[in-house]
Amino acid sequence: MGASQSREGSLSDSDDGSSSDGSPARQLNQMHDSHSPFHTPIAGKTPPLDLKMSSLSLNMVTPPAPLDGPQTAKLYRHIGGNTAQAQWVVADKLIVWNFARDGDKDEDSDDGEDTSSNAEGFRSWYLHVGNHVKARVDARLQMRLCDAQLRADFVHLGVWALKFASVEIYKDFVAELQNCSFENTYLLEATEENKIKVFGKDFLGWAKPQEADDSIWTEAEDAPQTSLFSNKDLKEAFNEASSGGIQSLVMGALDHSFLVSDTGIEAVKNMASGIHGKGVSMQFGKSLSNLASLSTPKKAMLLRGETNMMLLSPATDKLHSSGVHQLDIPTGKIVAEWKFEKDGTAISMRDVTHDSKGAQLDASGSTFLGLDDNRLCRWDMRDRHGIVQNLESPILNWADGHQFSRGTNFQCFASTGDGCIVVGSNDGKVRLYGATSMRMAKTAFPGLGSPITHIDVTFDGKWILATSDTYLVLISTMFKDKDGKLKTGFSGRGSNKFALPRLLKLTPVDANLAGKDYKLQKGQFSWVTESGKQERHLVATAGKFSVIWNFGRVKESGDGHDCYKNAEGLKSCYCYKVVPREDSVVDSKFMHDKFTANAEFPDEAPLVVATPKNVSSFRVWRD
Repeated sequence: MGASQSREGSLSDSDDGSSSDGSPARQLNQMHDSHSPFHTPIAGKTPPLDLKMSSLSLNMVTPPAPLDGPQTAKLYRHIGGNTAQAQWVVADKLIVWNFARDGDKDEDSDDGEDTSSNAEGFRSWYLHVGNHVKARVDARLQMRLCDAQLRADFVHLGVWALKFASVEIYKDFVAELQNCSFENTYLLEATEENKIKVFGKDFLGWAKPQEADDSIWTEAEDAPQTSLFSNKDLKEAFNEASSGGIQSLVMGALDHSFLVSDTGIEAVKNMASGIHGKGVSMQFGKSLSNLASLSTPKKAMLLRGETNMMLLSPATDKLHSSGVHQLDIPTGKIVAEWKFEKDGTAISMRDVTHDSKGAQLDASGSTFLGLDDNRLCRWDMRDRHGIVQNLESPILNWADGHQFSRGTNFQCFASTGDGCIVVGSNDGKVRLYGATSMRMAKTAFPGLGSPITHIDVTFDGKWILATSDTYLVLISTMFKDKDGKLKTGFSGRGSNKFALPRLLKLTPVDANLAGKDYKLQKGQFSWVTESGKQERHLVATAGKFSVIWNFGRVKESGDGHDCYKNAEGLKSCYCYKVVPREDSVVDSKFMHDKFTANAEFPDEAPLVVATPKNVSSFRVWRD
């Protein structure tokens, strides 16, 4: 799997619209590398529709504008998609841009945008660029700002770039963009009072990054770091077809991992080169034992030294479950169907996870965590009275937890190595709970406006990775107390001493290639379950892509990282590699850290990528 240099960054000012960068783009079946500030992805055949749309866009009529107009810019369009001929062309040498509320202009929207108001009396802000673009100002624009080039790239029915003639015009654009984005996100005017209302005084820096303290990130960089991505090709260890319908991966740290599909559960062999199925797999099909009545589980979780698997099956709404099935792996039989009940009343759960990272290796483990919209709890499979329950309809014991009155809108959660819990919510908030109490969050980070759909935390609890549809949020939980000691937000309240988060995004070109309806999903750290070891990579899925960030690279300070130099707003990292597949990726996970190739000079443990039809393993090299 090869990688080549970026060619996304150059904008040519020549009248013929040709790109000044003639370096080759990368092939569709290759890994590609996004270390440079602007990056063009993978290559294949030139899509005729892309070129045709570009031709049409160049002939579109743009209203005349005064040459000295304060809201003018040069407009470029990226054409050629993922081909070797991909380039930026001039769409309009001088074009008028402005931000206007929906309904302030007479033209109709014919681009499929939802122009309805978000709340009674509120009209959304839209970016208008001549007759080429009318787009609601939100995260779906994938706006990428470059101060050094006075440039703004974004996605809207293609990839565009505005290049501004002066610093003043550029700064005006950025200021208006940020205000409109705030109003569209929070349905409040972008005033100081409303920013305090949204973020609170302790986290006002999240809305005013230029005034925040970034020292925690600098200290993280000074600590021992992982190396950056190697220039070596990523090696695909194997690519095996499945019986079809893969829904998720369940990674084991011992002998086996598991593929959960609509035809059953397949156990595959864990090896240093990845997971292998041919000749070593075994299938727990629906025709075997008493699995016939079990629908495809929405989540599967290993327990008891990886000899048991808990299957959280979807209810009629596909979001909440009334119980779990317990699969005994050695026999391939469902041994119990546990029900969720509290005080004799049936309740539901949205998600389940381990008490702590690595708890699946505890052979005597009988407890696990549960989450619903307004509930956070611990379930115990042991009867509180010490009497063996009737396995036909056993009831889980609510061992610990809290049922919140309203408003939490929990979506997902994860646990640290010592049993602390991080919870992501529909409003974007991230709450941290200590290992001893689930009643009150030790720390609550404000939301950035997008629901959190998946969340992960490092083994030591110092870093959190929250996934939204269009970006990942990397949060440092560390702060210094009054005595100068470093603590995490799981152990106490850091008030305004927390560092700003960093965003991990796709470049506009990659976001466009991922598809109009793509979503970033299942962002997670590489797998470490030993104190003192540091996770080295982050991975998420995006349509037909698996996207890998180097953890050490993301944590670098602004002076040592091109993505962060002269950045406007929260710092965003675009340094990643992509593994493209022919089908949508359903799951991408790193194997356990012990599956490195060489103990003295370890590479990253293999990355496993699953699509509905096949599963692949990749070796991620390090220098």
